[in-house]
Amino acid sequence: MTHPVSRRTALKQLGAGTVLATSMSLLHASDAAPAPARKGRVKQSVCKWCFKDIPLEEFCAAAAAMGLQSVELLGPKEFPVLKKYGLTCALVSNPNTKAGEVSVGGITKAWNRLEYHDALVAAYEVRLKETAEAGMPTLIVFSGNRDGMSDEQGLENCVIGLKRIVPLAEKLGVTLVMELLNSRVNHKDYMCDRTPWGVELCKRIGSDRFKLLYDIYHMQIMEGDVIATIRQNHQYFGHYHTAGVPGRNDLDETQELFYPAIMRAIVETGYQGFVGQEFIPRGKDTAAALAALKHGVQVCDV
Repeated sequence: MTHPVSRRTALKQLGAGTVLATSMSLLHASDAAPAPARKGRVKQSVCKWCFKDIPLEEFCAAAAAMGLQSVELLGPKEFPVLKKYGLTCALVSNPNTKAGEVSVGGITKAWNRLEYHDALVAAYEVRLKETAEAGMPTLIVFSGNRDGMSDEQGLENCVIGLKRIVPLAEKLGVTLVMELLNSRVNHKDYMCDRTPWGVELCKRIGSDRFKLLYDIYHMQIMEGDVIATIRQNHQYFGHYHTAGVPGRNDLDETQELFYPAIMRAIVETGYQGFVGQEFIPRGKDTAAALAALKHGVQVCDV
């Protein structure tokens, strides 16, 4: 297991620069006591988009100082900043491209439509190479919305398209993960919205380099039974995301999931990948947002 960057290392990397000084001041503004020793059995990451108001460099300095190993859902342009702070990008963002006049590659328009495949294959071949060259492990994909299409037809179409890029992923050693998202609250009509559909997709593709992103928040909304699902299907899960339910906010006592038990269940499966914090902090100023992240990291350190 790669050891997280220590506070001392992060300080050395930035020297006397003001970015880290500001981040450390904000991170500990409401908590002057030293952080407890980390158990480190769960490799933790954080999604930058949830903390969009904090500049990337400042955020990376704070993330490294609190023991995170990754800032994710970023692209190649951001990789140099991550590496400056000893961080990886555990989950690389999807490329966006055009199929004719249609923007494709994101959540709503993606692999379940045959007419998008040529554009998606070309874009993903480039992003896969960029991901591998930077030493990043995992790249996200989406199913797309149903838009009247049956789940079975969408499944068949996803298999056809994804099998065109899986051989390159295998060659490069990059894992593609399709995200499971809820279609009840956040992503109406999204097709890959239940674990059985995603697992069937994995089975039909039949590659260790294609798995699911099991988003705990989204699947609690759609299915519940999170721990049992993890135990039964962990071999198909290549990445995990967290957030509080309801609301997608902090991992605190106001939400219904007990994350320490969920994290222990993940560890017990032998999972060696990353768990990404993907909650939107209630506190909107930088100090409050970073304090919420620090708390979430501690909650998931089992």
